[in-house]
Amino acid sequence: MFSPAMKKGSVELLVLALLSDEPRHGYEIGKLIEQRSGGRLRFQISSLYPILCRLEERGWIDGRWIEKPNERRRRYYRLTKRGVAALAVERRTWKEFTLAISLISEPSNA
Repeated sequence: MFSPAMKKGSVELLVLALLSDEPRHGYEIGKLIEQRSGGRLRFQISSLYPILCRLEERGWIDGRWIEKPNERRRRYYRLTKRGVAALAVERRTWKEFTLAISLISEPSNA
């Protein structure tokens, strides 16, 4: 439905937004993106891990391994203070971008 370029441009915002609620592991992040978008957005789980690593390298998220009884070990990620600030910028930028696209592409403006 959406081009890979469109998805790629929004994935950091989506990940940061989902982590603003609570710590999550990669598989859960991927499933929530699909669920909350009504199936319109789907990411291969394996493609999310490089993004999580990149966000962690920037200091926007922090990951740690957690073991729960009767479950396999998973790496949970949480938003850092720098990540909260980055999320605010990403949200503002995305809103401005989508507004600009709408202003140009709507029939009355095209």
